[in-house]
Amino acid sequence: MADISRLSLDLPFPAATKRVSGDIKGIQTDIMTVKFSDKIMITISQQGRLGHWLHVPLENKNPGTEGSHRIPDFADDGLLPLSDLTATSILGGRVPGHEIVGQLYARQIASAIVTKTPQENRLLVVGLGLKTAEADRDVFFAVIDLVLQCI
Repeated sequence: MADISRLSLDLPFPAATKRVSGDIKGIQTDIMTVKFSDKIMITISQQGRLGHWLHVPLENKNPGTEGSHRIPDFADDGLLPLSDLTATSILGGRVPGHEIVGQLYARQIASAIVTKTPQENRLLVVGLGLKTAEADRDVFFAVIDLVLQCI
């Protein structure tokens, strides 16, 4: 068994954390980002909920891009998530509609991260706790706007 007192790790501690809150259609929405050395965790919570967890590997698998994600041309629709990112539910999301909406949020957030930092390769973990799983355009853009303030 290794003697932990002798291990010297050069890791930032505590992990970089940022919080943002906002009112979306009368519902207090809290966003928190925690950036660990091996993953980025983002939680989106309304009324204390947090019941659906997803992950999106941000590692670049595109050959010839020298460790960076291929960002689409401006002619492409910049509002759509990048096609090479896959969101997978790891906990929850089995309520009808939650899994699809959760994957949309997770892929959109992942796209924003790799657009901002193309060489990012950590695992993105997204925790969702939205009041409803309805695909409401205004709610979606308001949540994504809060997340963008937090990344």
